[in-house]
Amino acid sequence: MPGLRDLIFVGVVGGGVVALAAHLWPPPPNQPATSYDAASYTNADFRESVQRVDASFEERWQSAQVRPTRDAADLLIARRLALGLMGTVPSVEEIRQFEALPADQRLAWWLDRILQDQRFASYFAERLARAMVGTEQGPFLLFRRRRFVTWLEEQIAQDRPYDQIVRELIAGTGLWTDHPATNFISVTAQPDKNNQPHPIRLAGRVTRAFLGLRLDCAECHHHPFAEWKQSDFQGFAAFFAQTHIGFKGVYDGPGKFEVEDKKTGGVKVVDPAVPFAKELLPQQGSRRQQLAMWVTHPQNPYFAKAIVNRVWAVMTGRPLVEPVDNLEAQGGEAHPALAVLAEDFARHGFDLRRLIRIIASCRVFRLDSAGDPEPGEAEDLNWAVFPMTRLRPEQVAGSILQAASLSTINAQSHILLRLARFGQENEFVTRYGDFGEDEFDGRGGTIPQRLLMMNGKLVRERVAAEILNSVGRIAWMAPDHPKAVETAFLATLTRRPTPQEADHFTAVLANQTQRRGQHMEDLFWALVNSAEFSWNH
Repeated sequence: MPGLRDLIFVGVVGGGVVALAAHLWPPPPNQPATSYDAASYTNADFRESVQRVDASFEERWQSAQVRPTRDAADLLIARRLALGLMGTVPSVEEIRQFEALPADQRLAWWLDRILQDQRFASYFAERLARAMVGTEQGPFLLFRRRRFVTWLEEQIAQDRPYDQIVRELIAGTGLWTDHPATNFISVTAQPDKNNQPHPIRLAGRVTRAFLGLRLDCAECHHHPFAEWKQSDFQGFAAFFAQTHIGFKGVYDGPGKFEVEDKKTGGVKVVDPAVPFAKELLPQQGSRRQQLAMWVTHPQNPYFAKAIVNRVWAVMTGRPLVEPVDNLEAQGGEAHPALAVLAEDFARHGFDLRRLIRIIASCRVFRLDSAGDPEPGEAEDLNWAVFPMTRLRPEQVAGSILQAASLSTINAQSHILLRLARFGQENEFVTRYGDFGEDEFDGRGGTIPQRLLMMNGKLVRERVAAEILNSVGRIAWMAPDHPKAVETAFLATLTRRPTPQEADHFTAVLANQTQRRGQHMEDLFWALVNSAEFSWNH
C-alpha cells in the first residue's frame, strides 16, 4: 500500500525533524523547581557541625597568623561541586536554572540536584572503587570490575549507609556476578594457588581503603614509622584464611594462616587478631563477619576518619591528611576538622550525603583560590585558600563533552548521545593517561597531554561550529556578539568574561573577514586549552 508507506515515511521524517529542532533550540531559561531538602541545611544540629568545622580552621589560621582569602563567587563554587561530585562542568542549561533562583537558595538547590543525579552516583562510585579494588581488570573470569562499580553506584544512588556497604564488601558471599560485592574478594584470586583469595592483599586493601592505615608496611618487618608490628599485620590477614572461592562463588570454610617462624625456621599458625580496640571485636559470626563489624564499628577510631579524608579529597582535590590512605603520615596530629567531621558522620549513621553537605557548607570549601596579595605557602598549608589542583583525565574529558552541549548530558539524554559520550571519554582518557589509584598525588601535566588538548580528535570535533555542537548553536542563535562571547565563557569556564575579555572577543567576532562560526571555533579552542579550564580552583 503506497499510501500507507508514504504516511509512515512522512511521519518518521517529521518526528525526526521535531526531535532535531527540540535538541537544537536553546533551552529556555525556565524557573527550576526549588524542592531541595532545606531542613538538611538549616536544622540546629547541622549548623552546629558546620560551625565546629569552621571554628577548627579559624583556630589554625590564628595560630599560623594567616588570613583567609575572600569568598568565591557562587558560579565558581557551583563548578567545584560539579567537578568534584560529577566529574564535569555544569551545563549552560543548569547555570541558567541556578541563576534563576534567589541567591540564598542557589548552592543548596544545586548540591541537592547533584546528589540526586545519576552522574553523581556513577562518578563517585568510580572514585571509591579505585581505593577498594584498584583500576586493573583483575583475574580473568573471576572478577567483574564493571559489575562491581555498577553495584556500588546503585548503593550510592539509594543513599545506603556507608558502614553497611563496607560490611558487605568484607564479609559478602556468593558469585561475583550475582553478588557483585564479592568482587572485592575475588579480585585477589591467585592463579598459581587454585584461584584462592590472597589474605595478605585483602588485609592491605581493607586497612588502606577503610581505615586509612598502611598496616601492610609491617608485612615483612615492623612498621618503620608507626607503632605497628609484623604480628599486627599477620593477625589481621589471618581473618581471611578461611575465605575461599569455588563453583558457587566466595564462601567461608576451614583454613589457617601460616607464616615462617624466623626463630625455628619452621611454620607457625597465626590466629586472627586486630591491632587495636580489641574490645570492639564481636565473638559471633564468621571471621570475616567479625572483622567487618570491627572495622565499621562507630567507635573504631579510624573508620569514619578514613572516608571523611577521602571524600574531602574528592571534593577539594586534596586530602586533609596526605597521603589519603595514611592517617598516621603526620604523626597522628591530623587537622581537628577531621575529628569533627568523623564524629558527625558516625553519629548520623554514616550518611555520605550529609557528610558531603557539611563539607560543601564549610567556609573553607567556599573560599577563593586567589587573593590580594597572592596567598603564600602558609595560607595554602593551613587551608586559608582553596587549593588549586589539576583536573583528573575523566574530569577533563567530561568537561569538554559537556561544554560542547548547551543542554545537560545526563541519564535523561538520548541513549545514542550517552553511548557516544562513553566511548569518546574512554578513548580520551586512554590517550591522556589514567592516574590509576594515585588519586591525589599532585602530578604535573605532560607535553603529550597538552598536545592532545591542542590537536586531539575530541577537542577538534567538539569545538567545530557544527549544528549539534554548542559552538555552532551559539554562532547560529546568539542575538549579538556580546551574548555569544558570554555563553561561550559560561559553557567552558562557568563564569562570565571580564570586561576586558568581553571587549576583546566581541571585537574579534565583529571582524567580518570570517564567519562568526569560525571565530567561535577559535574562541572555544582557546578557552578549552586555557589553564583555567584544566584546573579546579
